[in-house]
Amino acid sequence: MSDVRVVVADDHPIVRDGLTSLLSSVPGFSVVAEASNGREAVREVVMHRPEVALLDLQMPEVDGFEATREIVRGAPEVAVLVLTMHDDDDSVFTAMRAGARGYLLKGAEQEEIIGAIVAVAAGEAIFGPGVAQRVLAFFSAGSPAPQHPFPELTAREVEILDLLAAGLSNAAIAQRLFLASKTVANQVSGIFTKLQVASRSQAIVRARDAGLGRL
Repeated sequence: MSDVRVVVADDHPIVRDGLTSLLSSVPGFSVVAEASNGREAVREVVMHRPEVALLDLQMPEVDGFEATREIVRGAPEVAVLVLTMHDDDDSVFTAMRAGARGYLLKGAEQEEIIGAIVAVAAGEAIFGPGVAQRVLAFFSAGSPAPQHPFPELTAREVEILDLLAAGLSNAAIAQRLFLASKTVANQVSGIFTKLQVASRSQAIVRARDAGLGRL
């Protein structure tokens, strides 16, 4: 049986080195690449196509949420496992919506991390004990999933507006989302109409006021 190949991404060298040492010491696992930010993580995952991408959420350049989205788009066969210190509902459910298959908190036992990697590599969803209890409580309570700030926009339009608010041009957005430039231009025009704004700058102001554009 071949090794479970993993890309480890964390901006803290001590954490990154510790995870790499742990996985390298366990038979059946190999770390094929490391990354210190989200942009590097996406690049290494697309290049190496590992079974699992082990990602922190708070990383420079591109955070773990956006890195997860890009990995799901560019290498959907790779399972993303989040390993973070953040256990708030917003982070958990945003990571889930982005496509993460697992969510563990830093401080998890080594055996738990190894088991989670094996599980997501096999196609399972896995959550740390505390996170799992809150996920179950959330759904059993019938609470609605967190809503994006512009319900009149589609999920794709919100994604484009987010990149717009981050200062990206239409061409850069098209490249990021693997869309044609004309498609992005049409989507941007539709966003302006739905938000009832007359210019790009007005749309950016509204988006940033709602918390978008923080890539």
